[in-house]
Amino acid sequence: MLDVKNLKKHYIMKGAAPVEALRGINLTIGDTGMVFILGKSGSGKSTLLHILGGLDTPTEGEIILEGKSTKDFTPRDWDDYRNRYVGFVFQEYNLLAEFSVKENIGLALQLQGEKPTPSRIAEALARVELEGLESRNPTQLSGGQKQRVAIARALIKKPKIIFADEPTGALDNATGNAILSLLKELSLEQLVIVVSHDREFAETYGDRVIEIADGLIVADRMIAHS
Repeated sequence: MLDVKNLKKHYIMKGAAPVEALRGINLTIGDTGMVFILGKSGSGKSTLLHILGGLDTPTEGEIILEGKSTKDFTPRDWDDYRNRYVGFVFQEYNLLAEFSVKENIGLALQLQGEKPTPSRIAEALARVELEGLESRNPTQLSGGQKQRVAIARALIKKPKIIFADEPTGALDNATGNAILSLLKELSLEQLVIVVSHDREFAETYGDRVIEIADGLIVADRMIAHS
């Protein structure tokens, strides 16, 4: 369970008025399912995702994770949260071009102080239907394959939450649908939170759609799929 209470984020810019990216976000999200956060550029959706994922800190408010408030987190707690509890999938993949597929995936475990074994890497690649591509370089992959490698890199940590920031933004429509179908399947076992501007994708794949404008939630609804 993820509880968000009165989350605010203000940015102080030299010579300008403070920017209120988030102005009081309150949310409760369950342990599984696919949640879309929709909003236009500048709405605050990516700021919210970065704070939920531990990549940024709020100006006010708190996140309660399994009964523990982030107000009580030490720097080590934040490191453990980012390295073990959550996995990230970004629009631009963030793969290292000089590393092979298996080396890119293995980095996620190395950050946790674990040794990436061939069996763990093979298991992660099998879940994203990329068996046998361990030794390829990212430059030898299509955009869709690169995104699947990025998902495998997130999955190998066995995270409880996957955060996906515009995961289909660099993909064509058909490939984007394939990636979201994969994330939807994963959401049966873990929480998947997707930031997007694409309402059609949200309506098709989301179990819940949260809309943000000017740093506030303006709509929050469950989606019933036939």
